[in-house]
Amino acid sequence: MRKLINDPATVVTDALHGVAAAHPELRVDHDHRIVVRGDAPVRGKVGLVSGGGSGHEPLHAGFVGPGMLDAACAGEIFTSPVPDQVVAATRAVDGSAGVLHIVKNYTGDVMNFEMAAEIVQAETGVEIATVVTDDDVAVQDSLYTAGRRGVGVTVLLEKIAGAAAEQGRPLAEVAGVARRVAANGRSMGVALTSCTVPAAGKPTFDLPDGQLELGIGIHGEPGRRRVPAAPAHEIAGMLVEPILADLDFTGGPVIAFVNGMGATPLIELYVMYREVAALLDAAGVAVARSLVGPYVTSLDMAGCSVTLCRADDELLRLWDAPVRTPALRWGA
Repeated sequence: MRKLINDPATVVTDALHGVAAAHPELRVDHDHRIVVRGDAPVRGKVGLVSGGGSGHEPLHAGFVGPGMLDAACAGEIFTSPVPDQVVAATRAVDGSAGVLHIVKNYTGDVMNFEMAAEIVQAETGVEIATVVTDDDVAVQDSLYTAGRRGVGVTVLLEKIAGAAAEQGRPLAEVAGVARRVAANGRSMGVALTSCTVPAAGKPTFDLPDGQLELGIGIHGEPGRRRVPAAPAHEIAGMLVEPILADLDFTGGPVIAFVNGMGATPLIELYVMYREVAALLDAAGVAVARSLVGPYVTSLDMAGCSVTLCRADDELLRLWDAPVRTPALRWGA
């Protein structure tokens, strides 16, 4: 195992200390392992809380800041954050306008965020809404989920809902925007290699030379099937076709997101985006905005995912609104 770490048992702790050192505009609660926007709680603003297992950076801590999340909970590697973390994050961002929990559809995440919401509401009366992302078309159920996995749409949702909250919209409206994004997005991924969890010290699964794992999950879960290695234009078709078969993306603007899984260089992601864009154009899908880069990773896995999200004029305006986080930054 070749990794820039001190000890497999302290990877998350050490990384959070690094986040604190690199980003003094954020607050890091090392006891609860949460990253909080520096000016939280913002009075009169809906607070946005998300989180999940570590190993998917920059998701979620890299998206904490004005225009996006107010707090993120960092679980152990590929392990859901515990309820105490979510409780602490929720309390830290409560500005008396309610809190939105953004949860990827993994059984542990859903259960622990639900428990935390019940605790906070019982103790403080804070209004909490929850939106679950479940955009992965690869499988209906996996080792980690009941229903589809939450993957790339999570980034788009955190950005768009974060902009709505920044405008001072009420909780019901921010949650409504978030649910529209969740309902209108689909994703599919492929792995060229496995990832290696530091505590395990070996690849999560064996992928022989000359093979691809199509429909892989972000924790190394198996996908739809193994296929022979292929050129980028063929791989793009394997990802785009199931997405287009699952939801009609014609007739309106779309946000297209090509995501790297951690070990794929940006040059290859742009090669993939070229092929994805050509396929979408041929299918009559109009891309209005794009995002390319490693935003929902799986440690050191090589591969990528494609996410499409239908977006009307309002959602595009929210996407374009200013954002200032470690991993996503544009506008004022």
